[in-house]
Parts: sequence; C-alpha cells; structure tokens
Amino acid sequence: MTLVDVMNLFDSDEKCRELLNRLRWPNGPECPRCHGKVAELATAKQLFYCKDCDYQFTVTAGTIFNDSHLPLIKWFIATLLICESRKGHSALQMKRELGISYKTAWYLCHRIRSAMVQAEMPMLDGVVEMDETYVGGRKLGQGQKYAKNAKEVVVGIRQRGGDLRFFHAADAKSGTLARFIQENLSEDVEVLITDELRAYRKAAGKVRHETVNHSAGEYVRLGTDIHTNTIESSFSLLKRGIIGTWHKISAKHLAAYLDEMCFRFNRRKSHTLFLDTLRHMVTADPLTFEKLTA
Repeated sequence: MTLVDVMNLFDSDEKCRELLNRLRWPNGPECPRCHGKVAELATAKQLFYCKDCDYQFTVTAGTIFNDSHLPLIKWFIATLLICESRKGHSALQMKRELGISYKTAWYLCHRIRSAMVQAEMPMLDGVVEMDETYVGGRKLGQGQKYAKNAKEVVVGIRQRGGDLRFFHAADAKSGTLARFIQENLSEDVEVLITDELRAYRKAAGKVRHETVNHSAGEYVRLGTDIHTNTIESSFSLLKRGIIGTWHKISAKHLAAYLDEMCFRFNRRKSHTLFLDTLRHMVTADPLTFEKLTA
C-alpha cells in the first residue's frame, strides 16, 4: 500500500468507514455494548442503532478514533506514514504533512502508537539473543558524555529469524533480566546468547547460556555463530530513530515508542501492515488526551 493508493482508494469519509466496518466486524456490524444485531440508519456517517439496548453508535465509537474531529483520510495517511517509516515518524513532520497543529499531530501519533501494543506475544524459541542498552540521559557539560545514571534502560530480546521485543526496564539487575527471560522464552529455546554482563549468568537459570566477551574485543566466537550482532542491529535502528527522527523521548512515553518499533519491525515483510495496523486501531480501547498527559 502506497500513499497514492491510500489517497485514491479512500478519498472520502464514507469509503474510510466502509473499510473500518469490515476490519472491526468481519461478520457484520454488532453492538459494542450488548453485541446484539443492529440496524444501519440512513446517515452520512453510517450511524448504527441497537434496538436491544437503545444505543446509537458509529464504527469509530469506543476505538482509537473515538471523539476525533480529524477527517478519516488524514488518519489513514498518518497511519501509513508511521507504518512505512522504519526509523519512526515525528509529530512535527506529521504536523507539516497533514496541515494540523502540533498538539493534534502529537496526540494522533500517540493514539496510533497505542494500538501497536501486541496483546498476545508467543514465547520465543530457537536461538535467542538478549542485550541491554541505555537511551536518553542528561548531558554533564560542554564536550562531556551523558550521565549513565540519568539514562533509561532498554532490554532487547530477539529470536534469530523471529520476533523482536523491547522493554523499558527499571534496571539491568539479574532479577529484572530473569523476569524478562521467564516471560518471553519458551522451554524449547536452544540457546540464549548475551554479552559478558554478570547479571545474565544468574538470570538465565536453567536455560543454556552462551556469552561473547565484548570487553576483550570478542564479537563473534571464533568458528561458531555465538554473537549478539542481531539484537545489537535492532538497538542501532532504535537509536537512529531516537536521534534522527524523534530527537528526544521522555521516560514516561518510552515504552510506547518501543512498542511501535517492535510492531513495525516484526511485520516488516508483511504486505498487509497498513491493514493490520488499522485493524488494531479499530479494536483497541480509546486513549484520551487526559490519560496520555496524566
């Protein structure tokens, strides 16, 4: 799906709603309150009415689109731009492209982002790489590096040939790492590969664990495929997004950006990424501005 396709196929609010109807109710419209049969009223916004609970609603009611006054075609364009931007898409750029205020663009991007949370994440198996990195932070002064204790910890787990997971962690201690391992790695995992950080030794538990010693200049164990280059390349993509696109991410919203990165990366070969994202948006719970900024 290209930007030209979106503008040609969904050039009216009615066409946008028809697609959302099919994505939200593949078996036909039903009441979001009582799940009963509904009748469609003859209105431009495709208003539905449920006789059982006396409720009128549209396809966007109770979804990410809830209470939005932005035309749906702009929603569709924004969704495609975020889907097709490997390193993310900034709210400031969205403001210029859609001709809307920065506040509206920022809220729009965060609502799309909130629908990119994977509700069900299958356990990872096979060869799995795990590493931690630090993002953000406060500059110490002119020409100095960032203060490490002011940075946020991001833990990354990636199955070779499979999914990527990013987590905003409180720290990189063994207990924290062990929880991520237990919640994401199946019993069928062949090997967990990390760097030489001592916390991984205890965190790995009974999982077969191999390490590479980066501090000694070892990045691939000689004659083997033991390395963490796969997860490190994912971190590189994340940091290019932070530095080159978003420029600055608050600790409060960091998890949302991580979810977006993983959602898009894990579907990078899918031809239906745009439709999958819209499907998540039309079935996800609303995100109010008050909740987002609380």
